[in-house]
This record gives sequence, structure tokens and C-alpha cells, in this order.
Amino acid sequence: MTNTPSPETLEDKQRTALPWLRRRLWIPLVILGVAFGVRALAADFDSAWATVTVVLLSVISVATLASKWFRKTGTTGRWVFSITGMALSAVLLLSFRIDTFSGNMWPKFEPRWLTPHDESLNALSVTGQEIGLSRSTPGDFPQFLGPLRDNSVPHVRLDPDWKTHPPRRLWKRSIGAGWGGFSAVNGYAVTMEQRGPVELVVCYDIETGEPHWSHSEKLRHESLLGGIGPRSTPTIDQGQVFALGATGVLRCLDGASGNAIWQFDLLAHYGISPAEESAGIAWGRSASPLVTRNLVIIPAGGSPQQRVSLVALNRTNGRIVWEGGDSQVSYASPSLVTLAGVPQILIVNESTVTAHAPDSGKLLWSHPWEGSSSSNASVSQALAATDSTVLLSKGYGIGAEYLQLEMTDKRQIQVHSLWASSRVLKTKFTNACLYDGYAYGLSDGVLECVEISSGRRTWKRGRFGHGQLLRAGDHLLIQAESGEIVLVEANSTRFKKIGSIPALEGQTWNNLCLYENRLLVRNAREATCFSLAIQP
Repeated sequence: MTNTPSPETLEDKQRTALPWLRRRLWIPLVILGVAFGVRALAADFDSAWATVTVVLLSVISVATLASKWFRKTGTTGRWVFSITGMALSAVLLLSFRIDTFSGNMWPKFEPRWLTPHDESLNALSVTGQEIGLSRSTPGDFPQFLGPLRDNSVPHVRLDPDWKTHPPRRLWKRSIGAGWGGFSAVNGYAVTMEQRGPVELVVCYDIETGEPHWSHSEKLRHESLLGGIGPRSTPTIDQGQVFALGATGVLRCLDGASGNAIWQFDLLAHYGISPAEESAGIAWGRSASPLVTRNLVIIPAGGSPQQRVSLVALNRTNGRIVWEGGDSQVSYASPSLVTLAGVPQILIVNESTVTAHAPDSGKLLWSHPWEGSSSSNASVSQALAATDSTVLLSKGYGIGAEYLQLEMTDKRQIQVHSLWASSRVLKTKFTNACLYDGYAYGLSDGVLECVEISSGRRTWKRGRFGHGQLLRAGDHLLIQAESGEIVLVEANSTRFKKIGSIPALEGQTWNNLCLYENRLLVRNAREATCFSLAIQP
């Protein structure tokens, strides 16, 4: 009598598959090795794309391993694993959503049953008290990146002994979404935020955190990679507040009450459709208005057929005074500098850096600077390093370039590149600061010191993510992407971390504001103020 073999069970097939699986482990291991090798070499290009590469190769390795295993487990095994995998994926997709992405493109999830933060906030209750923004004080921080828009407050001398005299928190409060910072004048600080469908400009008391007035418009910008809300920092000048929203609406407000004086809609004026705007400027308008004399200057952009680099408006009535250039905008802001003996408006555009005459907008010079405002965007400011040189920096693997400006016999400005390096100052969302012949910046999240004249890196230490920094005298205040505040000595020979404090919870891309010895920081969820000790 012949024995009939019993059908092979699922367990038998899986046991058969396991030795085969162990023999084939080298396949995904090689793929994973390549992935993490790419990540380790990210210093030579963009760390965000390195993250994407790691994730994709990891998925490929797991998929390769799973497909080989499934073939060995038989039809029943494939069905079991497929149904289980689809069920788990469905549960995860229905239970969680992507809240935001980090600067290195790591997604951050939150439960779908939670109301988004900006929509969960109560209506803002303000005192309605009229305040004095028309009065200037020596410690004012009236605009983006400080009094001179150069990312430094040179006159402040911080006490570096944070063990004996640690920063003292004055207040902490919830705030609407947005990536702009504070500007501060005469004891009051102004910022922009998103609360549900409303974009607001709000004035807070620096000592108490109490809101005194707000101005709202039914405007909202939102993108998956860029997040929710305005990105610009308001400018305070002669008792007025100038604020540019993420959708391109510029407001001039009375600083005493927050009442509107006039507004200018960039998209409406230049005939830019929402589709054209989102295609050309994927992450919203980020420029902070530049106020000089009787002009308010902002990047304009426009449709491909009609682009304007900069537009200058009369600060009294919002009417156009001049237009200059024909480039698409970037995410940087205009600044007023004097180079080669000539006052000029310096601006980083989508794929160029240009300078314009302050009184007419006339193009003075132009230099190519690789970028696209819907992909490898330019965010960092062009910085006047000396009276005839400009330092450029950006992320996405581009790095830095140092320009020399010379006046010709024909009274024209010529531009020469002194050096360029893709290995230094990859300031993706951040701005460098300059001190004593050296540039300090968060290069793909790591603090770096570079000799300006040569482009030579002197040191690179400390991982702070894609946060922000501000020079205060001979120290650097660093706002880490994690929300921590760190004090570092501005020393070109070595990295010296002096102290750190927990400041904010959650992802933090916003710029710092230092009013006298009051440090104001915020992110898309909360804001806080610290009193910092000053050297006697």
C-alpha cells in the first residue's frame, strides 16, 4: 500500500521559507547599507534629499525581502500577509495624518481626531488699550533680523554665566500658527499668526504677554510641506506696522490701535491667479517689508508674462511709486545697504541676486544664484560683509558664494565672484550672521564657522536642526528646531557651548527677537519671553 503524503501546511511552508530567508538577507542589507552610506555623505549635498533617499531605499529593501518571502509561503500565506498588511495600513491612514515635515523631511504625525492647533484656539481677547509704538528706544528690534536687518544686535553684552544667572521666563502662551518672528518697539512686540480661517497681526505686551490689539483678515495659507499661516515678520516704523501675509496682502496699520490705514493685494494688482501663485511660490509669501524714508518695499513677482522683482509703495497711501526688476520672488527679504559707495536695495530673487536704486528701483547689478521658488528655494539673506563685498548662502546642496563689487570708470558696478563652495554655510531655512571676519550659520542643521575672506571652515559642531540664530555682541543665541535655546560663544577658533534652556515645545523655524535684554521666541503653537542677564 502506497503512503500518500499529507498536504503541506502553511506552517511547514513558512519553516521552509525561513532558512531561505536567512540566506537572502544580504539583499536588503546591501540596500540598507547604501541608504545609510548616502545619509552619512549628506554633508556633500542636501540632507533632506538624503533623508528621502534613505526612506525610499529602506522601503525597497523591505519590499524586496517581503516579496521573496511571500513566494515561499504559498498562496495562503500571501493572502494572510497581504490582508494583514492592508488592514494595518488602513487603520494607520484612518487614525493619523501628517501634521508637518521637519527641515530634513521627516514627517510628523498626529491623531486625526485632534482638532488642528490653530483651529482649536479660542478667539483672541485683547485689552483694546492704545499703545505707544511711535516712540523709539535704544533697545528696539523693529524689523526682521534686527535694527539693521543683518541678524545681529551688536551692542548687547550678555552675561555668559547661565549657571549663576540663568534666563528667567516671564511668560508663555499659546499662539496661532505661523513661521514669522516678533518685532519689538518701546515695550511692545508685534507678530503675525493664523487662527482658523483668519490671518492676524497681533501686538503683545513684552513684560506680560498680554495682547493689546489685533487686526484680522479672512485669509489663509496652508501647504503640506510648509505648514499653516503667515511666514513674514512685521516691520514697525514711526508708529505704523507693515505686515505682509502669506497670500500676498500687505497691510499698513496704526500702531496705537491696530486699525487699518491701507492695504495692497499683490495678487489682485498683478493679476496672479491662485493656481499661478501656488505653482510659482509653493510655500507662501515670506518677505518682511522694508521701510525706508517714505517707501515700503516688498518683492512682487507676478505671472510669467509680467514679473516685477520689487515694488515700492508710498507709506502714506499705499500707491505705487516705482517697480524694479523682472524676477520671480524668493523667500528672502529686501535690505538697505551701501556697497561700492552706493546706497542700494539688496534682494535675493528666485534665481538671481540683484541690487536696485532706492529712489527709482533701477537695476544696479545682477548676479546668478541658483534656485526655484517651488523646489530648491532661496531663503537666506544676502549679507553685506564689507563696504564692497556680499556673502550669499543657501541650502539644497548649493552652499555659499562671496562677491566683490567694484565701481567702474563709467560709474557702473561690476560683480566678481571671489569664491564659491557647496560644502559650507548650507543655510536652508536660516540666516548666517557675521562677526570679526567670520560667518556663523546652521549649515544643514550643524553650527559652522567660516572665514569670510577665504571660505575656509574653521569648525563645525553641534546639531541644532533647521532652527535660527542671532548674534548678540560676542555670543550667538541659537533657537534649535526642537525648541531649545542655546548660548554659544562667537569664537572663530573653537566651538564653545555655554548653556541651554528648554523654551518651546514642537518644531521651531521662527526667527528670534531680542529687545533690550528680553528674548522673544515663538513657533507655530506657542510663544515665550525670557529675561537675560547682562554683563555689568
